[in-house]
Amino acid sequence: MGVLARIREDIVTARAHDPAAQSTAEVFLAYSGLHAVWSYRVANKMWVAGWRLPARLLSQFTRFLTGIEIHPGARIGRRLFIDHGMGVVIGETAEIGDDVMLYHGVTLGGKSRHGVVRGSKRHPTLENGVTVGAGAKVLGPITIGEWSTIGANAVVTKEAPANSLLLGVPAAIRPARAETTEAARGGITHSEPQ
Repeated sequence: MGVLARIREDIVTARAHDPAAQSTAEVFLAYSGLHAVWSYRVANKMWVAGWRLPARLLSQFTRFLTGIEIHPGARIGRRLFIDHGMGVVIGETAEIGDDVMLYHGVTLGGKSRHGVVRGSKRHPTLENGVTVGAGAKVLGPITIGEWSTIGANAVVTKEAPANSLLLGVPAAIRPARAETTEAARGGITHSEPQ
């Protein structure tokens, strides 16, 4: 998929998720979550090519501009939407699937630096369609199953199967009701190749 097609896809995703979006121009010019994701894509290409310091500098400059810190080593799928964005932190070994939505203040972080080997998996994996509410913290090398929802301000330190609802501190895992899961999917049926 080309750069312009990817940008168009991101804008369509933002407009689908945010009823406050007035126009394509507004989304393109004013949505810091999109700007952070676009900058991440450039920084990630630099990171993968071995240009580690320039990649980190770009990610830190983007953090300064947007309030969103995405480590260039993170792996992010398609159609990530970061709503409002301020205070979002995505760690180096985090993995995010397709059609994920993050609200402001979300942290995808590690739990401890003690006993962790450099290069090992330290951050969470969010599978396709996961929604993470404002202020939630998802910590450690855990996996959150597809189409799960994490409530605002939840602190998640344990894995959760697909279609889970995670609420509280520490987060309790509950199966989501079928109608809630379908509503979260919002009719998303993307199946085109990467």
